[in-house]
Amino acid sequence: MRQHDFEDFDLSDDQPTRQARSQRRGRSGEPEPTRGGRLTEAERVRLTKLRDDAYTENRLPDGADRWSTWDDAEHGPLPRPDWVVTELAAVDTDLGVLKTGKEADVHLLRRGLPGTPATLLAAKRYRSDEHKLFHRDAGYLEGRRMRRSRENRAMAHRSAFGRNLIAEQWAVAEFAALSRLWTLGAPVPYPVQREGTELLLEFLGEDDGTAAPRLAQLRPDPDELTDLWFQATAALELLASEGLAHGDLSAYNLLVHRGRVVVIDLPQVVDVVANPGGVEFLARDVRNLAGWFHGRGLGEQVTRTEELLVELVPAAGLT
Repeated sequence: MRQHDFEDFDLSDDQPTRQARSQRRGRSGEPEPTRGGRLTEAERVRLTKLRDDAYTENRLPDGADRWSTWDDAEHGPLPRPDWVVTELAAVDTDLGVLKTGKEADVHLLRRGLPGTPATLLAAKRYRSDEHKLFHRDAGYLEGRRMRRSRENRAMAHRSAFGRNLIAEQWAVAEFAALSRLWTLGAPVPYPVQREGTELLLEFLGEDDGTAAPRLAQLRPDPDELTDLWFQATAALELLASEGLAHGDLSAYNLLVHRGRVVVIDLPQVVDVVANPGGVEFLARDVRNLAGWFHGRGLGEQVTRTEELLVELVPAAGLT
């Protein structure tokens, strides 16, 4: 550029400033309103409404304990029963403890959309505190080793991390067993979901929250007793045909819901082929079950326990 070009340019000219100001004017030629340091009343109302709406959207309805955990959980098998609530806007309300055990507590949970009929569920929550460890867990966990050596060491030494891993393994094992058996048509509650060490299961009971009784609570007449025995052993046979034993079967983990035997408490389900003590677990299930029925007056001529065990062993793939 030539020197006189610079000389021709008037540095005192404020044309760019005037153009910028012109661009800030509206088409009407009026200046754009400037914002002062204080909010206008309309703006204050708008912001207040936004805050109130955000608070309302996240606030739980009265009485609810949490929002549904469905979105973060592992879900049960398909086809899913139509009573399962899958809406993320649903809320969970804890209605109290149904059962307290050494390994887990079972709570009654109500899940549903606010203002609509809700579904009752059994919430089984495994504990991992050191004073309530799983009884005989070393035998049950045989063949279920974790992939990582660090996790195996933690479980072996019962560190806080290891105890939590054991608790979660029980939850995972029970959820998988229930999903598998429910799909096969076995008499087990439908497993709705698993999140961490909590299982949500089909509630077996009445609409008022009264749980179905355990077999141990009943005093059936002779005909009912015989029917219940054959229902229970049919469940044993189905498990054996899948290479499984309940592992801790008794009259206390069989429910009788409207005349139907339902198997519950399956965290320790045993793969009788992979577990070195598989045959013994199978035999113990048979003996425990038969012992209760014999104590209620059902004779060996009906139960034929030795014959039953002889049939179950090959059905489970054992020789």
